[in-house]
Amino acid sequence: MHLRTLSHARLFFTRWRWVAPLMLGAWLAGCASLPSEVDRPVSTALANPSETRLGRAVQERAAHAGTRNDSGFALVNSAELAFTSRMALIDAAQKTLDIQYYAIHADDTTDRMFDALRTAAARGVRIRILLDDFNTAGKNAQVLKLAFEKNIELRLFNPLPGGRGSLFFRILGSLKDMDRIQRRMHNKIFVADNAVAITGGRNLGETYFGQGEGTNFIDADVLAAGRIVRELSRSFDLYWNNPLAYPVQSLMTAKEIDALKPPPATAQPGGTTTSGTGEAGPADGTGPAGPAPRKTIALGGSASTPAPLPDSTNLALLDWTWAPSTLLVDKASKLAADADAVEEAQDTTVDGLLQLMAEARGDVLIVSPYFVPGKRMMAQLAAIRQKGVRIRVLTNSLASNDAPAAHVGYARYRKALLALGIELYEMRAEQEGTLSGFNSLGSSGSAAGSRASLHSKVVVLDDLLLVVGSMNLDLRSQLQNTEVALVIRSRKLSAETTRLIESALASGAYKVELQDGLLVWRAPQGSQLKDSSTEPDASFGLKLMLLLIGPFAPEEML
Repeated sequence: MHLRTLSHARLFFTRWRWVAPLMLGAWLAGCASLPSEVDRPVSTALANPSETRLGRAVQERAAHAGTRNDSGFALVNSAELAFTSRMALIDAAQKTLDIQYYAIHADDTTDRMFDALRTAAARGVRIRILLDDFNTAGKNAQVLKLAFEKNIELRLFNPLPGGRGSLFFRILGSLKDMDRIQRRMHNKIFVADNAVAITGGRNLGETYFGQGEGTNFIDADVLAAGRIVRELSRSFDLYWNNPLAYPVQSLMTAKEIDALKPPPATAQPGGTTTSGTGEAGPADGTGPAGPAPRKTIALGGSASTPAPLPDSTNLALLDWTWAPSTLLVDKASKLAADADAVEEAQDTTVDGLLQLMAEARGDVLIVSPYFVPGKRMMAQLAAIRQKGVRIRVLTNSLASNDAPAAHVGYARYRKALLALGIELYEMRAEQEGTLSGFNSLGSSGSAAGSRASLHSKVVVLDDLLLVVGSMNLDLRSQLQNTEVALVIRSRKLSAETTRLIESALASGAYKVELQDGLLVWRAPQGSQLKDSSTEPDASFGLKLMLLLIGPFAPEEML
């Protein structure tokens, strides 16, 4: 994830005016359009999960627990478990697999997952994959070949017209429809037999499973079973059968996808490789302004190598908690061209989360990698603080943020947030080994010296309500992207999550304070780092970008 979203294109092109002639030419040449008549056979989730082994296992576990609650949950407490639990769901599925993601990156980890999906399809499992179209160019276009496998259907949500050879040129050719490009399906759902599901902040790709050679994402997921899974499936069906969902076959052929395959990597001096594709790397969120991934060098001088991932895990051995829950999910129509006109975008996942936060009595703990509150959210946070509620926020530092443009919006509010008494913590980019404490909630799990970028979306309210989902606390999630989140009422899960986050605050993050009207970054105790009066660990170029574009960038695009 090295781009925030292509809707940052406006900001990008204001910074790089030399591309204006090229942009104009691409725009004029961009005559491609989406097909007008598309065959979208309607299908729905498995009607009776109890017909499957997973469904019966859920019923048996609930009966054994002797609970009145109809939904069970287990925290996905490492990047390794995030991968193996998904593989376990693929292996266990007998009837259906429903998979909905913002981004699926073509790499070794997803290749293993695709092999497992093909095996499941071969034994008769019906597989539906719904993927936002934004990240399906270049190397990642190879993911689309799954659409041509038996028993696998793949649809692209809100697709962009035109070729897929380069993400950059796809944007250029679609600028005439910038408002539509900005609206992305950001949901992340993985459902097996309508009985067990996993949802949270992760996309699918090596950097989300601790396998990246440079930066890896610290993320959070939760496994769910029972009634709440059927609600997730109903949400999936509404998106799957929406007119904005296009079967891959209506957009391109298997031969056209195969022609986009990048050339084999060739060895370079120093042991590095290049494919010659010119792609900047995977993206999650919005904007073509992120830095290229950095190689991680171990103390011995060689690139650090993440530990290989196991094939699967036994989900029955996890610590399951049965608890009341509800689903927050945006309507698919939030992405429609006339969504604002018909006020479809007003009742959103983020709005629901803010309403829950407004009811807090003692403590609000927020983890959001992109934290751009805007004026309305600032007023809501101020009202919460006026009741004496403690608010703590963990977000990315400028150095750890994979989307520096998003940091611009956050930086505007930093002093005002601190003035309200909100406690701010910013993730350290350089981590010694895995991120202590927060590792259990989704650290990269990669080798020593790995860079970390926060990607978790978690809120804990009054040590009672736990919210895990795909949403950031920013205007993009609130107004433009569709999102999904689980709200779980459990003191046990809330306490476990709080303990993990607080450990990260103590050892893996700078605390930002105001001193004589100036910002100061307090280094974690025992880290042997020094306090700083400027953005810690950030390069001169990043700091200059913050200074130059900070006053001008429209925050609804950050």
